[in-house]
Amino acid sequence: MFPVGIDVELEGKVSLVTGGSRGIGREIALVLAEAGSEVIVIYRNQAEKASEVVKLIEKMGRKAQAAQTDVSRSEEIYALVERVTDEKGRIDILVNNAGMSRDMLLPRMKEEDWNQVLNVNLTGVFNCTKAVSKVMLKQRSGRIVNMTSIVGVIGNPGQAAYAAAKAGIIGFTKTIAKELAPRGITVNAVAPGFIETDMTLELSDKTKSYFLSQIPLQRFGTPRDVAEVVRFLVSDKASYITGQVIHVNGGMYM
Repeated sequence: MFPVGIDVELEGKVSLVTGGSRGIGREIALVLAEAGSEVIVIYRNQAEKASEVVKLIEKMGRKAQAAQTDVSRSEEIYALVERVTDEKGRIDILVNNAGMSRDMLLPRMKEEDWNQVLNVNLTGVFNCTKAVSKVMLKQRSGRIVNMTSIVGVIGNPGQAAYAAAKAGIIGFTKTIAKELAPRGITVNAVAPGFIETDMTLELSDKTKSYFLSQIPLQRFGTPRDVAEVVRFLVSDKASYITGQVIHVNGGMYM
């Protein structure tokens, strides 16, 4: 039993967050834990950062564990899902956040870079969703949130692979939402705009000024801005929302 005043809307829930060691994924993991969920922080090569997220969650009095898994490898995902199901008895929430980018103009893009981005950003979503959906179908309940991007909607020079993967996530989300709805499972996508992460910190002042000029709210978003939307979508408050793309971009795309 949690103390009075502590948020428990996700109490008893088990959440998987891919790419949960840093940036937006880290904040999502923390916000879901704040709401009472136990969180499995999935990472590929950020063990120390994943451990830090777990420690922060445990300081809240919540449960968490880190799991090193390559989402592009189906056998690793199935092994993880089987282990978590055996240990916890259920999986209630899946947030497909893991992603990467290999930015390059098309004429210079290497085929291996294209394949790697698609394998992690799109095939990874397929692998995780397929594995977890089997558990949720038996439960007749579940929430899946796929992280896409404003780039998947409007495109961006130098990001052909990233944009293609993120656009694919949107079509995938809508299709799987229709497939899983009869069992009470919702599937939605969140499309962040320019968010204050390691990626945006590397931009030059000139580039930042340009993008800010395109955002009506005149600021970059924060990981918390995105995480709170995810929190809503996985809660009972959003039980009648499925197959939707929620844009979190300060008005950059309307």
